[in-house]
Amino acid sequence: MMGHKIQPVNYRRKEKTNYRKRLRILVSRKTRIVIRRSSTHIYVQAINYSPDGDKVLFTTSSKNLEKLGWKGGRKNIPTSYLTGLLAGKKAKEMGVKSAVLDIGLNPAIKGSKVFSVLTGLVDAGISIPHSEDVVEKNDRLSGSHIANHAKTAKKEKGEFSLYQKNNFPVENFPKMFEEMKKKIMGM
Repeated sequence: MMGHKIQPVNYRRKEKTNYRKRLRILVSRKTRIVIRRSSTHIYVQAINYSPDGDKVLFTTSSKNLEKLGWKGGRKNIPTSYLTGLLAGKKAKEMGVKSAVLDIGLNPAIKGSKVFSVLTGLVDAGISIPHSEDVVEKNDRLSGSHIANHAKTAKKEKGEFSLYQKNNFPVENFPKMFEEMKKKIMGM
């Protein structure tokens, strides 16, 4: 066994909890904002630690946006931002002013959907420690990249089928995004 180096366990690969990281979060005694993704939706929860078990204050998902009339997808960057904005409004209603971010097994990639949710939460007025480097630019948050792609791409079969099915004008994505953002902020 000469020459073999023992490698530390990669918690993401094993899909196990990193208890050192979790303990640091719990010791802060702040509300945790937990962001999870499924194959079809984005979920945001506010959770407080309790010795008897974590207490979920609320859960918001991209399904809630659909109930408000959003037809711009379930899991893209603009939808992630709007879900974060909606969750931030709920958190403020429940008296949560500051929190810590818990992204779980989601990869921490600059400009990702997870950080789009974070941007929505911060824009709603929740204080969450973060680096400005991970925050997405406004043009991507509003869906400009999707609208530009729709204008230049050949209409391949199925590429924009969800938007077409929902009667959502993809080329006007930023306008539709701003309307939904105003609707959420006005609630």
